[in-house]
Amino acid sequence: MKKNWDNPVEHAMPENARVPASVQIGSVTVAPATVLAPMAGVTDTVFRRFIRNASLFSSEADRNASVDSEITNQQSGCGLIMTEFTSADGLARMRESKRKRYLTFYDDEHPISAQLFGSNPATLADAAKIVEDTGFDMVDLNLGCPAKRVVSCNGGSGLLRDLPLIARIFQSVRAAVQIPFTVKFRLGWNDSQIVCVELARVAEESGLNAVALHARTREQGYSGNARWEWIAAVKDAAKIPVIGNGDVRTPEDACALVAETGCDAVMIGRAAPANPWLFRQIAQYTATGRYDRPTDLDRYRMIRRYFEMLIESETPEAPGKMKQFASWFTHGVPGGAALRKSIYESKTSEAVLAAVERFFEAGPIGTAPSSLEDNYDSGELALACD
Repeated sequence: MKKNWDNPVEHAMPENARVPASVQIGSVTVAPATVLAPMAGVTDTVFRRFIRNASLFSSEADRNASVDSEITNQQSGCGLIMTEFTSADGLARMRESKRKRYLTFYDDEHPISAQLFGSNPATLADAAKIVEDTGFDMVDLNLGCPAKRVVSCNGGSGLLRDLPLIARIFQSVRAAVQIPFTVKFRLGWNDSQIVCVELARVAEESGLNAVALHARTREQGYSGNARWEWIAAVKDAAKIPVIGNGDVRTPEDACALVAETGCDAVMIGRAAPANPWLFRQIAQYTATGRYDRPTDLDRYRMIRRYFEMLIESETPEAPGKMKQFASWFTHGVPGGAALRKSIYESKTSEAVLAAVERFFEAGPIGTAPSSLEDNYDSGELALACD
């Protein structure tokens, strides 16, 4: 997944525009109306819980602010989290004990949606039933992934070339589960095959509870700019909730997306690993008309806490995950290239954590980590903002 944006548009904060306080998706209330996008190799249970905790909107000033309860959420700035996409074929075939590796989640992750990909209606229905029986709040169908290995199996955005098959999948999955059923898709295969409006209508007619549109074609991948006007077109065409996705990097972007398209909720993907505070910033702006930016001390605490959570999870992939996320988490940190280099050269999880400690001890926060302990509780992520 591409980590940067091509010619990002800078949006001013729209006057009186806010991300909605909530959106109702079937029987599930998503509050606030913000969604962590499903991202392969990213949104595992550790990262999901990290984002949910990093998004806590609970600063002393904001707790005491006089705000309308209808336009704020003081529990979490992230209303819905989603799993990495999971192969329906693999899920249906594997043993129940192995499924737990792919479908693990914790009580503090609700509401949570599991995303599936595949192309066989019966297999997808079976996998959706497994998701429901496991205790997920929703199930989502991936019609957006542009990866060649997924598309070659007629999964992800590959299905956008076959609307009749998509309709059969919708009907099969809808008949198999009672939990809310949603779909995430792109504009179409390419500019000459834009099908998003028709697809949204088919989803609504098939009994789906919401649609999420990433406003790029499969051919675009993650290049160019998201075309929000198509989100507006889908919103005009469908009565079920429409979730807008694409090029949301700041609270200004989130509010502009709602103002320009009328969408019911905002989905955030690439920006979340680079700025885990984004959901909280959006909630804070909704409540108070302002938002805080992270300090270097916040970044130190954020990096250290995520790495500690990976170590606590005892996952064999922890060192690799740390190196993977180092490139996201150190954006904006002065001297971040040196920190990334020392992380990449580390052989163990403990060595990675030690590299972070050394960097911030001598680096931009100007205070040794040992002297921060009085202000930092490693058991919770209480990130201070300036």
